[in-house]
Amino acid sequence: MIESRVTREVVKSIDILRIMEMIPHRYPFLMIDRVIDLQPDVSAVGVKNVSINEFFFQGHFPRQPVMPGVLIIEAMAQTAAVLVVETLEGAAAGKLVYFMTVEDGRFRKPVVPGDTLHIHVSKVRNRGNVWKFNGEAKVNGVLMAQARFSAMIMDD
Repeated sequence: MIESRVTREVVKSIDILRIMEMIPHRYPFLMIDRVIDLQPDVSAVGVKNVSINEFFFQGHFPRQPVMPGVLIIEAMAQTAAVLVVETLEGAAAGKLVYFMTVEDGRFRKPVVPGDTLHIHVSKVRNRGNVWKFNGEAKVNGVLMAQARFSAMIMDD
């Protein structure tokens, strides 16, 4: 009997150095610090430790720093990209991932310095190089943002 990719074991943790091998993003636009509980072809959880030293807090907003919602969605996309690379067993490593759609984006509560953002993404489906995901961003189990999004994996 041949084992399918779906039944592969859960990957417990992927550190920042491995993430940088998997996706092309770099500071200041690398929005995840770690990926945990990745189940190939199913789901993953990205972790972002939000610090006051983030570049975007200089202007968003100086007296009341809030992580921009679009960057929370970008963190979802980067977590999804790591899921895709792991699912394809490295075949997509370093390839570019282009957003195609973002649907039903909702921002429930502000993400602020000191928060640890857990970005939950689950694959809805994929057809060829187009993948669709559901994403939720949580702090201490509280839903902060959510969206459905699709992306296309491309050679750079």
